[in-house]
Amino acid sequence: MLTVSSLAPAQLRARLSGPGLDVQTGPFANRIHSNIPHLAAGLAVLYADYPLNEAGGFADFHLDLGQPGGIRRWWRPQVRFEQDGKFPFKPLPVAQAQPFCEWMMNWCVSNRAHGYLIVHAAVVEKHGRGIILPAPPGSGKSTLCAALVCRGWRLLSDELALVRHADGLLVPVPRPVSLKNRSIEVIRAFAPEAVFGSVVHGTMKGTVGLMRAPGDSIRRAGEAVVPHAIVFPQWEDGAPAELEPVTRARLFMRVADNAFNYTLLGARGFDTLAGLAQRSAGYTFRYSKLDEAMAVFDALAGEAP
Repeated sequence: MLTVSSLAPAQLRARLSGPGLDVQTGPFANRIHSNIPHLAAGLAVLYADYPLNEAGGFADFHLDLGQPGGIRRWWRPQVRFEQDGKFPFKPLPVAQAQPFCEWMMNWCVSNRAHGYLIVHAAVVEKHGRGIILPAPPGSGKSTLCAALVCRGWRLLSDELALVRHADGLLVPVPRPVSLKNRSIEVIRAFAPEAVFGSVVHGTMKGTVGLMRAPGDSIRRAGEAVVPHAIVFPQWEDGAPAELEPVTRARLFMRVADNAFNYTLLGARGFDTLAGLAQRSAGYTFRYSKLDEAMAVFDALAGEAP
């Protein structure tokens, strides 16, 4: 199986500017076009271990991130996202091309992949037990997710929990973990071996650093996972690591609040979410120190079967 790392830098740039780079991320085939050199360099670092699909084959999502022409190409250069001949978002400074690409990949999944209940959440797994971490920005979700996968947990996703309607299993879509502001240095200190792309300043989310997904998580992207617990994390300065149970009714409502397509799915979404809440324990989780958080999550995962 060919991976992105099998392409020399010139070959990667030629694919992006020509027929497209066909990358498989979990169940989704993506075709990426771009004429931005530093985006090619970023993809080479962050997507090195991802499978390459046959050029010109089927693609679920077509992502075109390019620089507009004209004088703006030289004066305040920008990157814009095009899909099916339309430009659904305003252009951003070209320096933000890499995080923009990640946000657009998330947008494609959350707007098109209705074969799943899609929850804004990180998902990790250990000993075959999946743990879902729904949380708003600023809660410490991605920091906790990054720390867990740097300590041997499998990454299913940093942003999108995909719950399959047919059987209620969690389907992996592992991609780079998006860390913001102070969290970047926190994880670099916690896991010096972690690989990051270029840090980008001044985005609408502040400073963004993307951490490469573990190779084992990418290789096991075809292995769906049984949900075990749903944990709502909240970083709080000085707080001891502490789990508090959540009632099933409250669990259902809080997950629904974080689901992108729950309303759109109607009765099918209700049934999938009800099944998820029924088979998962629910908790809120406050923490301030990552080492304490690791111990709590290892206990939550239990022993290997």
